[in-house]
Amino acid sequence: MRVRDEFGVVFESERFVAAFAHRGGPSVSPGMLALVSVLQYAERLTDRQAADAVRGRID
Repeated sequence: MRVRDEFGVVFESERFVAAFAHRGGPSVSPGMLALVSVLQYAERLTDRQAADAVRGRID
């Protein structure tokens, strides 16, 4: 949220729509998923480490 507050929208969802299925239930916006992936890569976190970090911040 701090990244969004500081920089505004970094990735526009419309640029990533083709990469996601059109069926199924609602999900997070494609732009948000792209941003999370970039930040995870920048921090050099595995998927498990990223999930643990999120759980730690929710607590």
